[in-house]
Parts: sequence; structure tokens; C-alpha cells
Amino acid sequence: MADAPRTVLISGCSSGIGLELAVQLAHDHRQRYQVVATMRDLGKKGTLEAAAGEALGQTLTVAQLDVCSDESVAQCLSCIHGGEVDVLVNNAGVGLVGPLEGLSLAAMQNVFDTNFFGAVRLVRAVLPGMKRRRKGHIVVVSSVMGLQGVVFNEAYAASKFALEGFFESLAVQLLQFNIFITLVEPGPVVTDFEGKLLEQVSTTEFPDTDPDTLHYFRDFYLPASRELFRSVGQSPQDVAQVIVKVISSARPPLRRQTNARYAPLAALKAVDPSGSLYVRTTHCLLFRWTHLLNLGLRCLACGCLRFRIWPR
Repeated sequence: MADAPRTVLISGCSSGIGLELAVQLAHDHRQRYQVVATMRDLGKKGTLEAAAGEALGQTLTVAQLDVCSDESVAQCLSCIHGGEVDVLVNNAGVGLVGPLEGLSLAAMQNVFDTNFFGAVRLVRAVLPGMKRRRKGHIVVVSSVMGLQGVVFNEAYAASKFALEGFFESLAVQLLQFNIFITLVEPGPVVTDFEGKLLEQVSTTEFPDTDPDTLHYFRDFYLPASRELFRSVGQSPQDVAQVIVKVISSARPPLRRQTNARYAPLAALKAVDPSGSLYVRTTHCLLFRWTHLLNLGLRCLACGCLRFRIWPR
């Protein structure tokens, strides 16, 4: 007799990775999943429902969920049959880019409220049921920025570092309950959201920021960031496929990076755990060796730069 479908609750499904993941799981040919695809604003559900097609109302349902609200989380779980979640995918997140002096503390706190505390709030809600049943899988969409800091992304990277530390710590305890945690770490992901964000910040004034820092941000960081997305950016579909494989695995890994082309950029920190090599190399590439950075990114994109870096 076939196993009953596993209930998968996914946050942040109005677009991007969340939308693609919800659709791929709902269209699983073996119908192994019952997907609850959530978003804060149900006014944006049209694209998801269109992509779901015949799966809508069968293996996929759409629900409202604001990860920053205890009441919203409780209401969402109350609409799930039995309130039982087999797989939780923490995907909801917001970005923040720009010179530190030009960003408000309120904006940075909003990043943590969504990216970190939103994920913690959802886990706290589903964990009692998973522990009671002695099974479950928690997938956290983190980032390579949870492994290495990126200039002008300080608050966003900090929120992802927090996720990495929190869930790695929690994973040790949860193995006692046969509950697995997987931190999925995409590199650059090409979405409409990212494109609009970069376009918006390119014309933002950023008050209280000195002219030199604004110059470095607009004339060095933004062009390099656009080239990075062009060269090694992944599609949301590609990242979703990786997550589907993780969810279907009998023994899911703790960490799973999604973009092999980004690996050489992430390897510097593994080569020198002190972090000095990464910081100095990144500084030189961004501010002194811009042409070398662009050439290297293009080589990574076309696959002509093939090498492996081993930590010492």
C-alpha cells in the first residue's frame, strides 16, 4: 500500500523559489506531497495558481501566512488537516542592500524579523507535532551569504549567519526525535525581485552616507553585482529542483549548496579559515582588479575555469 502523501508547508510562495518549489512538488508524478503554499498577501496568488494548473485544489492549496505574526501562523496551521506538517520549508525572506550609514535600524530589524525570527516562529509552531510523531524535515532556505559576508549586504548576511548558527545547533537535538534539518544555500538567484531591488538602490540617495562610500557602492559594487548575477546566477527553477531532491532524500544532508559555478568564490574561506584571504582577495577584486573579477566571472559562466580548491 502506498504511503500517505506528506504535508509540505512552504512560506513565501508568491514568486521565485517558493513558487517554483510549490509547483514542482505539487506536480510530483508519484503524488507524494500535499503542498500548502503560503504567502503574506493573497492578492499576489494569481501567478502561483496559474502555474499550479490542475494541481490547484488537488495536491496544492494556497493559504495566507505572515511569518512575522503569531496569530497568522496559528491560523494557517489550524487550516491544515490535523494540524500536522511533515515538511516545513522556511523560504520567506526580504533583502536589504546599501551603505550602512544610509540604512535605518528599523529596516535592518525588519530583515531579522522576517528572515530569522519568522523562520524561528514557524519552527516553534510545528516542532511539537513533529516531536510527538518522531519524524519530520525542516528545510531552511539560507544563502551563501550565511557562510561568507558580502560587502554592502551586511544586515542581510547577518540574518543568514543567524539562521546557520541557530539551525545547526537545533539539528543536534532534533536527531534524537528523527527530525532532520537541511540548510539550502543558494548563490545569486535571478528573479524579478532581485532585478528591481538593484535598480531601486542604484538611484536611492542614502542620506548620511559620505561621497566616497556612495562612489564605491554605485560605481564598484553595483556593476560587479550585476555581472555576478549575469554570469553565475541560477534560476528559481534550478534551486527548487535541488530542494525537491533534498526533501525526497531518505537521509537529508545538513547543508546543500545549489550552485557549483559559485563554488570557487565560496572556497576562499575554506582555504583560509581565518577569513583574511577571503576579505583581502574580495577587496582587491572589487576595488583594484575589477577587470580580473569580470573576466573570472565570465570564465565561471562558460565553464572554462575548472579547478578544485581543497582546504588545508
